[in-house]
Order: sequence, then C-alpha cells, then structure tokens
Amino acid sequence: MRTFLDFESSIAELEGKIAELKAIAAANGSSMQIEEEVRQLEQKTARSLAQLYESLQPWQKMQVARHPERPHFLDYTRFLFTDFTPLAGDRKFAEDRAILGGPARFKGMPVMIIGQEKGADTASRLKHNFGMARPEGYRKAVRLMELADRFELPVITFVDTAGAYPGIGAEERGQAEAIARSTECCLRVGVPLVSIIIGEGGSGGAVALATANVVLMLEHSIYSVISPEGASSILWRDSTRAKDAATAMKITADDLKRLGVIDEIIHEPVGGAHRAPEQIMTAVGEAISSHLDRLQNLAPEELRHARREKFLAIGRNL
Repeated sequence: MRTFLDFESSIAELEGKIAELKAIAAANGSSMQIEEEVRQLEQKTARSLAQLYESLQPWQKMQVARHPERPHFLDYTRFLFTDFTPLAGDRKFAEDRAILGGPARFKGMPVMIIGQEKGADTASRLKHNFGMARPEGYRKAVRLMELADRFELPVITFVDTAGAYPGIGAEERGQAEAIARSTECCLRVGVPLVSIIIGEGGSGGAVALATANVVLMLEHSIYSVISPEGASSILWRDSTRAKDAATAMKITADDLKRLGVIDEIIHEPVGGAHRAPEQIMTAVGEAISSHLDRLQNLAPEELRHARREKFLAIGRNL
C-alpha cells in the first residue's frame, strides 16, 4: 500500500477507485468497459498528480522530503555502487549507525561513500537513530574522509537527516566540536567531494557532510539551518506556525539554487522520488558521474581553493 501525504487526498481517492475497478475486473474476468474506465482514471490521475506537484508549497515539499518510502542512502548504495565495504567506529568511543560509509566502486572507479541512513521500518529506524548522528558518527566521517584523502579516493556523501542528535550524552561527548571538525575536514581534503541532499538537509548535521565542491539537491528535498517546527517554536513560540517558517526560511531547492547555496537541482519523477526510485537513483548517478569527471582534472590545491571560495561567496551578491 502506498502512503499518501495530507495534500494528496484527491490522488488517493482516484488511485483507490482504480484499484477497486482492477479488483472487480480480476474477479469477474476482463471487461472492455472496465478497462476503458480504468484507462481514463489513470490518465486523470497522472494529470492531477502533475498539476499538484507543479505548484507545491515549501511545507508540502518538506512533507515529500520526509516521505517514509523515499529512497535512502542504503538504497542508493545498492543501486549505484559495487564492492561497498562498510567501515565501523570512530576509533575514539563507539560505532554510530546513523552515518554509514566505506570504500566502494562507482562505475568501476574507487571512491569513498558516506551517508546518513534513516531506516525503512521501525526496527531499522531505531537501529539508525532516525538518521540523527551522535558525535562518534561525525568523527567516523572524518576518519573516512582522511582515509580517502590518503589514498586519493573521491568522496561522495549523501545527506538525509533532520539534524544531529540533541541528546545529553551527545552534548557531553562534544557534538558541536565533532560537527565542526567534520565540516573543517570537508574543506581540508585534497580530493573531489560531491554531496547530494536526497531528503532532509537539517542544520549542522547536514553541513558536516555537505561542505563539498559540488552540492546537488533533489527537487523535493529540503535544506535548512533548523527544522520549520523548531524555527516557529523559537521565533513565535508557536509550533503550529511551522508552515509560515518553512516559507520564510527558503528551504526548497529552487530557493537555495537562487541563493547560491547549492549547485544543481536533480529533477524528480512526477509525484516524488518514492514513486519511481530507480529513475531518480539513475539520475543521481548521472549527475555524480558528470561532476566527478570534471573535478578529477583538478589538483588538490585547486580543489581546496575552489571549495573554500564557493562557501565564502554565499551571500556576497544578494
């Protein structure tokens, strides 16, 4: 059963009718009349879905970015990479399963991949802490990026988190320092670094992996300094104004491309990435390949300088 979002009620009703007619046809044998009605309903559903997704508001895009059936890091790993060898632990405290990573091959090329994994069901979400990393997760990311730098492996990161884990234990173990170290490491490595925001890009938890030469963003993903719910609670002391905060914060791919925060928008299938996972993962793979081909020709110092200047330039010409 497909999960429908609040604003997709009309689509849910149409798809429900289609499923009902198909069940009737299957039970009673094929009928030309039913087949024609199903075909017309499918065309109407496709048109309605396209119209709906052409004019999504920021709050609605946030809902799509959080859709539980949206492809996650491990889905991209299985689809785009071969010979993936996950490496565990930060060599200081523990293993954090919200951030996964290790060497792999991308179209035959050795690379280092790092990503935030939210999990696909209750058990895996608990296992991966809903993609919210503790300090040891960011320290593991630093270890993997330094390893990639040592062996001259391009780094590809996948961002999908509501933010870093805010628990007391995480704060006691230096959450802010770990995020800062990871961000600094992104700026320091002398290998190509490509980051893709595939769902939520939440706060420093996202920037720690997305301070890259190229930042790609899926069309219906979001990228923000804080969640809309958190911003509305701080600004207006009213969490019900999260919709207003989502609009004011400029969290959508179109807004961020215009502001120079991201470099490219990867367009999603009609209805969002969860409706055609293989199609969007193929598009992501093509975008990564295109940018890696260009970045591979740059020397380490050129990569560091370009990365630094890219982030210093944000906001200068507004």
